[in-house]
Amino acid sequence: MLNVPFIKASRAQFLSTLQARIDHQQNTFVVTANPEIVMYAHQHADYLRLLQHADFVTPDGVGILDGAKILGDPLPERITGFDTMTALLTWGSDHHKAAYFVGAKPEVIDFLRDILPSHYPGLNIVGLRDGYFTDEQAVADDIAAKQPDMVFAALGFPKQEHFIAIHRQAVNGLWMGVGGSFDALAGTVPRAPEFWQKHHLEWAYRTLKEPKRLKRIAVIPRYLRLVRQQAKH
Repeated sequence: MLNVPFIKASRAQFLSTLQARIDHQQNTFVVTANPEIVMYAHQHADYLRLLQHADFVTPDGVGILDGAKILGDPLPERITGFDTMTALLTWGSDHHKAAYFVGAKPEVIDFLRDILPSHYPGLNIVGLRDGYFTDEQAVADDIAAKQPDMVFAALGFPKQEHFIAIHRQAVNGLWMGVGGSFDALAGTVPRAPEFWQKHHLEWAYRTLKEPKRLKRIAVIPRYLRLVRQQAKH
């Protein structure tokens, strides 16, 4: 879709694939992409190349599913970064995996420091660091020293993908950009109620709660127009 390669799998299939790769210590770069990310990649060739070199790009956004239908190649279902992350944390807790968290505001990390051990008691939390660092190499060196099974980067795009692409060889495990997922995990930004999620209206709920997101939502009509142009060629 606009040269971004999306996986064609169910959530369950994708999760099973990731778990097997983590168990086998395979270096894995996951991008969870919505229309905003696709549009940014369309306008920035270096970022597009980065997405094309990721191991998996998942359809995180109903706009991606709509685009796939326009292209006549529908995707099975939406696979969000938040749902994938929490499923992996539950699995990681059950199998005593190690996880490193980098990103979000200091107060969010403080919440996670309290919440994670009780929610995921079997998870080995080897790193919790906010996204307001000035020495990127020091963060990468710490990740390399801790050798986690999973690295979750909540730095926002394109920063989190650039960070992963540069430093992923430090650990043969999962590297995944998760945007604002730490905020949702900490409860500082509540997720949409189940009704809104089921009806693919999570974006509308979040926009009502955060009107400043309207500018981001405005990307979608331009994105759909470009996908329709692609469909004609």
